[in-house]
Amino acid sequence: MTGFQMKAAVEWLLSAAPDAATCRRRWERDPHGMVLLPAGGLWDVLVLPGELGYPTLDVLSRCADRPGPVLSESGGVRLGFFVPPGTASRWLGTGVRAVGRGAWIVVPHPGRPAGVTNWLVRPDGSGTLNDPGLLELAMHEAVAGEG
Repeated sequence: MTGFQMKAAVEWLLSAAPDAATCRRRWERDPHGMVLLPAGGLWDVLVLPGELGYPTLDVLSRCADRPGPVLSESGGVRLGFFVPPGTASRWLGTGVRAVGRGAWIVVPHPGRPAGVTNWLVRPDGSGTLNDPGLLELAMHEAVAGEG
């Protein structure tokens, strides 16, 4: 990721924060800086268990030019796929947690390893998100590939 892309990714993430200056300071002062950002404004997040999330990301990476942002949390136990806002209120799926308006997510700085929560696919700053339809197809393909 270039310096310009990193700056764009930081600015994009901070644009979701109720207090961007405080978030920026936390990221700058703490090498493992994590901030809480609200879901439902710029994005929702679909959280998949790792055993489904990793194969889904593999399929998605083959199908999309570039997947949207994806977080790995708790050492890969869960993966969070950033999707368009409103997706969470319409999502039906067993074992998938939909995080939308009224919820908050832990977000690490896009340029540093953060420990428990890390980016598998960093935001590029352009606002690119994972397409929910393509993500659903990738999940089906991932499950079909297990057998």
